[in-house]
Amino acid sequence: MRDPSKMTESRPARGPRATDLTRAAGGAPTLHELSSATDAPDTPSPPTDNPAAGMPPAHWAAEDGSAQLWLGDQAEIFKRLADESVDCIWTDPPYFLSNDGSTCRSGRRDSVNKGAWDRSRGQVADDAFTEAWLTECRRVLKPHGSIWVSGTLHGYLLVGGWLQRLGFRLLNDIIWEKPNPPPNLGCRCFTHATEIVFWAVKPDARGQTRHVFHYAAMRTANGGRQMKNVWRLLTAGAGERRHGRHPTQKPLALVERALLASTDPGALVLDPFVGSGTTGVAAIATGRRFIGIEQDPGYAAIAGLRLAEAVGARDAGTPEPPAVAAAPTAVRATRPRKRKTP
Repeated sequence: MRDPSKMTESRPARGPRATDLTRAAGGAPTLHELSSATDAPDTPSPPTDNPAAGMPPAHWAAEDGSAQLWLGDQAEIFKRLADESVDCIWTDPPYFLSNDGSTCRSGRRDSVNKGAWDRSRGQVADDAFTEAWLTECRRVLKPHGSIWVSGTLHGYLLVGGWLQRLGFRLLNDIIWEKPNPPPNLGCRCFTHATEIVFWAVKPDARGQTRHVFHYAAMRTANGGRQMKNVWRLLTAGAGERRHGRHPTQKPLALVERALLASTDPGALVLDPFVGSGTTGVAAIATGRRFIGIEQDPGYAAIAGLRLAEAVGARDAGTPEPPAVAAAPTAVRATRPRKRKTP
């Protein structure tokens, strides 16, 4: 397996700019393009050791070392990752949503419980858990690196509070609007049709943030208009669940858009709560590298199948094109002109 540290590292950008990502918006770059991609020479990045040095054998790994998945508790595996070694983190942590309630799945009432990992252990314990994993995220993230964290009202207030207390700079709260949310069976509140995705950046030692943001590429993908923080995207379809189902699986388009906006080709992306592997699939499809952690053997198996499939498609030169385009917007209504009377 090739050492991930030998591959090209991305460097922080000075303000909004568009690079090879404009091409990536229409299709992931080839491995040859990744190996020769460079950024501006005035923003050097210090050499980085293998972030996974000293780790036990991965649960799954690409032959070239560009994507790796570890099975185990993120709190333990985090300890073995090197400081300031990853360019970006995209993750979907436990929501603490499993409360013995019910939801609608495939037109039928079903339990909302997802597993012991999603059950609240009380406000104090949930707060300590959130502080711990976000503290580790800050440690392994490079200065100017981006972190994306998704969630619902059950947990995003905790996440947002700790992002601020740990010194991250919050850039956006992305509102993911689901055109096809499950119906509200209780009829005692509004239908839950959105989720929040925080986008934040780690400042450097001087408190500055020169984060990567491919503004021009996002504007182009949005039909020449500035992309807003409300993203209207369908939930993960049957094709993305063909290897197995995860109860909180995110659509590939959501993660791909975030990575294309905030990282360069060849960047190293970490997900400490892999689930079914969507972050890894998005990273591979867009020409990024990936490290993931998952504690559930069943979900790790699903993620491994999806990651292997994505690597195979990439190496064959037929990766799925990144789903970065914005959802269709309504055509503006115009009033009919009044005819002048003679």
